[in-house]
Amino acid sequence: MENTPSTGPKGPSRRTFLSASAVSAATAVAAPIVLPAASALAVPAGLEPVRGPAKFDPALVSLLKQVDQQRIGATILRLTQFGTRHTSSSQTDPVRGIGAATAWVFQQMQAIAATSSGRMTVQQQTFVQPVSSRIPVPTTITNVIATLQGNASPERFYVITGHLDSRVTDVLNFTSDAPGADDDASGVAVVLELAWLFATRQFAGTVVFATVAGEEQGLYGSAYMAQQMNAAGADVQGMFSNDIVGASQAWDGTKPDPHTVRLFVEGVPTAVTPAQIAVMQSVGGENDGASRQLARFVQDVAPFDLTGMNVRVIWRRDRYLRGSDHISFQALGYPAGRFTEPRENFNHEHQDTQVVNGVQFGDLPQFVDYDYIARVARVNGAGLWSLATGPGTPKNLQIHATAPPGLAGINTTTLTWDANSGSDLAGYEVVWRETTSPEWTNVIAVGDVTTVTLDMSKDNVQFGLRAVDQARHRSPVAFPQVVSS
Repeated sequence: MENTPSTGPKGPSRRTFLSASAVSAATAVAAPIVLPAASALAVPAGLEPVRGPAKFDPALVSLLKQVDQQRIGATILRLTQFGTRHTSSSQTDPVRGIGAATAWVFQQMQAIAATSSGRMTVQQQTFVQPVSSRIPVPTTITNVIATLQGNASPERFYVITGHLDSRVTDVLNFTSDAPGADDDASGVAVVLELAWLFATRQFAGTVVFATVAGEEQGLYGSAYMAQQMNAAGADVQGMFSNDIVGASQAWDGTKPDPHTVRLFVEGVPTAVTPAQIAVMQSVGGENDGASRQLARFVQDVAPFDLTGMNVRVIWRRDRYLRGSDHISFQALGYPAGRFTEPRENFNHEHQDTQVVNGVQFGDLPQFVDYDYIARVARVNGAGLWSLATGPGTPKNLQIHATAPPGLAGINTTTLTWDANSGSDLAGYEVVWRETTSPEWTNVIAVGDVTTVTLDMSKDNVQFGLRAVDQARHRSPVAFPQVVSS
């Protein structure tokens, strides 16, 4: 294994969406705001985006400093010692197979919950998966789920997963050793590490730490978990799958990239109707689904100078012919993304352990980089902390398209939305960008209101809205639905 120092070429950092120049530009634009009522609404002071290394919330900095690569390494080593964690392997053998691994993770989660002063609960979520192309007989699948209850807005859920099951090249081979250090003990280690750090702290929103099974057979564990949350009416406002996040190099002769993690996010959401897709495409919203707003948020709250990692957002649902557990949540309309290493080596992940041209293949601990995984954990930690600490994403944001004969407002933009819950809300910010820009570039603070009219043409730019609390934490951006008015 390569122990790479947590330093390196500094990548781009946008910090909380917007540069100082963008704030200045927005200030110039903010003057012609047309308000819907003559109530002399004041724009609250201090809502400009916070920037500079000294401006990171000390509580977040303290949490990320406690990420422990030695504990991460110990978790990965222990998981490889179960021989195989194939979904169809033994569930009763006390030392080998998916059953023993699940019991060990459950024990770890219980120990973590014991440090939470009663705020965290742990469950084994078990169901029987019927026969399918990769499930030869009805098979019991068990997810281990630890839920850290929020104190101010517990109805908001933020989920992080890693999949516990492993495999060799033949996905139906459940007897050969499949240590699964990178795929996906690395992701499980990130989940457990953050559970340890979050359990002793309090958050406004509820954070869910889960290991899921059946991923290699068809995302069965995560699909069941997402369906159960959806059936319970859970408002999942963000979900991260950590799948193959262990290697800082591909072991294929290419240059290592120890300071980059990829984040895959879909474009047009899958959980919408054809009519909704047509509307989104007609207004140029292909790049503005909730998952892509989540990715933009992560880039802003987890910059290099905080995490030691560049987050490379890739505007695809996942890699070609591949998929991970975030898809189960995206399919139900939840914003979700998949973290994965910069250049994976399929041979290391799934080949039976063997020596090829002097190189030992097989998903073994020596092929993962614990320092790299610690940085991945910091990216996830910064994202989850910022989501669960800050305000929720605004709901029911609408942009009103004026139809004839009301053409008087054709060159203005009216936005309406539902008020956020929570007593510490400071207000809202409208963000906007050119339609050709991938990122939000301008901001207008509009105060604690639920409607605003801007003297800007809705036809020329993209608009979004985010909430801001009294501590100046910001939510992810909501993208508006088009309504006629």
